[in-house]
Amino acid sequence: MATVTVTLQDYKTSEKAWWCPGCGDFGVLAALQKALVELEIEPHNVAVVAGIGCSGKIGNYINAYNIHVTHGRTMPVALGLKLANRDLTVIAAGGDGDGYAIGMSHFLHAMRRNPDITYIVMDNRIYGLTKGQTSPTSQTGFETKSTPDGNLERPVQPIQLALAAGATYVAQGFSSNQKQLVRLIKGAIQHKGFALVNTFSPCVTFNKVNTYDWFKEHLVDLDEVPDYDPHDRVAAMRFVAEHDGLVTGLIYQEPESIPFEEKLPGLGRRPLAAQDLRPDKEKLQQILAQFR
Repeated sequence: MATVTVTLQDYKTSEKAWWCPGCGDFGVLAALQKALVELEIEPHNVAVVAGIGCSGKIGNYINAYNIHVTHGRTMPVALGLKLANRDLTVIAAGGDGDGYAIGMSHFLHAMRRNPDITYIVMDNRIYGLTKGQTSPTSQTGFETKSTPDGNLERPVQPIQLALAAGATYVAQGFSSNQKQLVRLIKGAIQHKGFALVNTFSPCVTFNKVNTYDWFKEHLVDLDEVPDYDPHDRVAAMRFVAEHDGLVTGLIYQEPESIPFEEKLPGLGRRPLAAQDLRPDKEKLQQILAQFR
């Protein structure tokens, strides 16, 4: 069997990124491309489903199948792709506004179903594309154009939500920590089931509070925490809550996870995309006759 050689160049496109200089999304893009190369997955076996927002442009910069969906709808489209062709490596990507506001219900139901999808959320705690409004993960008291007197609401806690909803792979990265982020994304892709990689990706233009320096000062790196057990869901929930969600690393993984598509009756191992789904003419006539 011929050896497959995949390089970073294979995953690059000719389109120039439109992100602001210094945007954290550059780091996420680089980490995803490097993870796919290190796993030796060929581009024609990868599908990226991207949401709306600055982060949603990521699919344009990766040489793979790309669907840019409507706001908050990455999960149902990614699930449909996986059911139609389970051989595809399906990556869903978007921001905190796309995934944790209008996309929240899809996010929760995807976790309880556990399809074999990797979901990368670029969390900058603000709506950057629309020039700086409060997002679901903005902290209480955070001042923006939409909250000049400070955000009155409590922020969504994506990691705590994922743990409570039964997600089988929960990780959190930081866009400037490439080594760890590549490892977390590789682990997510290799995991059999739904994998969340929430990634702090600073918006250098509109969020002047949650900067690179702020994250470096506040984040706790699990790689440096002795005896942390990523297979204990309850302990993970306690640890993350004690640190207000500001934790990076592999937070939880269920080793014996079984993906949704493998439990569906009637869905064969062969991808639907590769099957001849045309019905037998005689049987079709029999079915139609029942309705005449």
